[in-house]
Amino acid sequence: MYFPAIIEGMNYFLQITDVTNSAGTYLEKLKDMAFGFAPKIIAAILLYIVGAWLIKMLTSALKRVMTTKQYDPSLQSFLISFVRISLLILLLLAVAGQLGVNITSFAALLAGAGLAIGAALNGSLGNLAGGVMILVFKPFKVGDFIEAQGQTGQVTEMGIFSTGILSPENKLVYIPNGALSTGVISNYTASGYLRVDLTMAIAVNQPIEKARQIAIEAIQTHAKVLPSPAPEVHVNKVGDGMITLAIRPYTKQPDYWDVYFGVQELIKNAWDTAGVDGPVPTRIILNK
Repeated sequence: MYFPAIIEGMNYFLQITDVTNSAGTYLEKLKDMAFGFAPKIIAAILLYIVGAWLIKMLTSALKRVMTTKQYDPSLQSFLISFVRISLLILLLLAVAGQLGVNITSFAALLAGAGLAIGAALNGSLGNLAGGVMILVFKPFKVGDFIEAQGQTGQVTEMGIFSTGILSPENKLVYIPNGALSTGVISNYTASGYLRVDLTMAIAVNQPIEKARQIAIEAIQTHAKVLPSPAPEVHVNKVGDGMITLAIRPYTKQPDYWDVYFGVQELIKNAWDTAGVDGPVPTRIILNK
């Protein structure tokens, strides 16, 4: 009667003993794993701390250099963010590798995603690269009057992807930076002044030197004509019953059209006062 109960009690005791031994074995394994993995965790933490500090120092130095060289603020923000994010990705990959994570497949996946994104944003990336080139090499700046891609106007804004110019007709035109950076750019403001090219004619029987001196004196009375370089008047063409004079005053870019129209009026009035005649249109009719 008592013997089966004793056997059952012994079996129960043995089961408890097995569970206890198994738990002890698991604890020993966990302790061994903790001691074996702890150096990797510590090394990964130190790597992240040092790497984050170096990234912060590098980006701060980069910002100081770009500020000293007076790079565009939008370019500074873009480049600093790009460098910081790129270095953080590399740092995280290095930390994962230190922890024993196989990053080969992840790196391949990242490279594939980069190629896919690059293919999808081909045009935008070209404009982005063009914008960076323009902001770094500065062929023009905001406020300059330029001609590019068949458009002429004053630069109102310089972005990463496009550049805005205000045309003489008061139209705001946006030019993609990809095409702008690889095309011909004429900057009318860079040298500080412009030459205004005019042509005016006198009658073929009029004295050239007299007309030249009167024209130069009239040009010099215009308030927006620069005294240096001095204005020039040369014979451009003799023919068709007239003498065509090339008139070349110099002015600053914002005053170009004031000089263009004003000088012609001044010269015409001066010639009329001095008795210098303009050309008279003639037509020869042949009677058959």
